[in-house]
Amino acid sequence: MRRQLLAETIGTFCLVFAGTGAIVINDLQGHAITHAGIAITFGLIVMTMIYSIGDISGAHINPSATLGFWAAGRFPGNRVIPYLAAQALGAVTASVTLHFLFPEHGTLGATQPAGSASQSFILEVLLTFMLLFLVLNITTGAEQKGWFAGMAIGGMVALEAMFAGPVCGASMNPVRSLGPALVSGHMSSLWIYLTAPPLGTLLAVVVQRVLRPAGSDEL
Repeated sequence: MRRQLLAETIGTFCLVFAGTGAIVINDLQGHAITHAGIAITFGLIVMTMIYSIGDISGAHINPSATLGFWAAGRFPGNRVIPYLAAQALGAVTASVTLHFLFPEHGTLGATQPAGSASQSFILEVLLTFMLLFLVLNITTGAEQKGWFAGMAIGGMVALEAMFAGPVCGASMNPVRSLGPALVSGHMSSLWIYLTAPPLGTLLAVVVQRVLRPAGSDEL
């Protein structure tokens, strides 16, 4: 399992470094990347990590994916905590690196609500539901690497970041929010991004089981 945990650490590092790095650089360089560019960056880094480490660890790089596969019976329970720890380590290390490179940036790309906390909470639940609903329905296991899966999942991440990012940050990933919040000290809204995605994940698992009962492949 050491190879899998190393892959998850590296994959999550790359996700947070590239995604929140785009936010940081956009803020410091006169919005040269733009909001659309940030959304595309998140989608592309997710897609490329799936192709890079999907056949090693499954490229979860997100506790929501790990918990979703476990709840769906596709991932062993004894690997859940190690995976979550590896993902958290990768995210925090990425934020520490960005802080070293850009110490003048205050939030390091931390996710924060633009409106009310309840609005962002509900959005994060629904966004995570949409993402995990896709993931669970286009994969047959927790460690599959597919050419179309990477594009579809990366596309969904970019889509959600594009339309919901300005309101709630479109995290869908607890450690993506944890890393910047811990390193920058902006933790007042962190609870939203630690609690809403697991709820969205659970909802996706329940709906997926209703639509695709175990052993049923008939329309």
